Amino acid sequence: MAQNGWLGVVSAAHVRRAHSLGIVQVNHGKRAPLARMNPGDPFIYYSSVEELGDTTPLRMFTAFAKIEDGEIWQSDEGCFKPFRRRAEYLETRAVPLAEVKPLLHLTSGPNWGYQLRRGLVPLDAHDIAILREAMGA
Repeated sequence: MAQNGWLGVVSAAHVRRAHSLGIVQVNHGKRAPLARMNPGDPFIYYSSVEELGDTTPLRMFTAFAKIEDGEIWQSDEGCFKPFRRRAEYLETRAVPLAEVKPLLHLTSGPNWGYQLRRGLVPLDAHDIAILREAMGA
């Protein structure tokens, strides 16, 4: 599978904050995943829950963005110093996983959800196109 974009796995509350700041942040603020991205790469957030620690599943694709530049910087939020990149968010609607699951390469294999535990998953052009259309981007 050729990688053409990224899927970040983050709670919906954190996605809303990232959107309001115009940034992407994954893996609890680690730098290495952000370094894999290139300016112009599509970036889609998937939220398995509303808030970190929730036990009620949400299972929604919650935002669609484009990586803006090559700069990675470290934010200072007191005891938390996450790495971030700038992103341009497109106006979209959240899409339930169930609505697009049968169409995606991402979800085609057995135990497909295990890869989401990495926090950042490469997406192919097919899945990006399906999600772009479903989300109205």
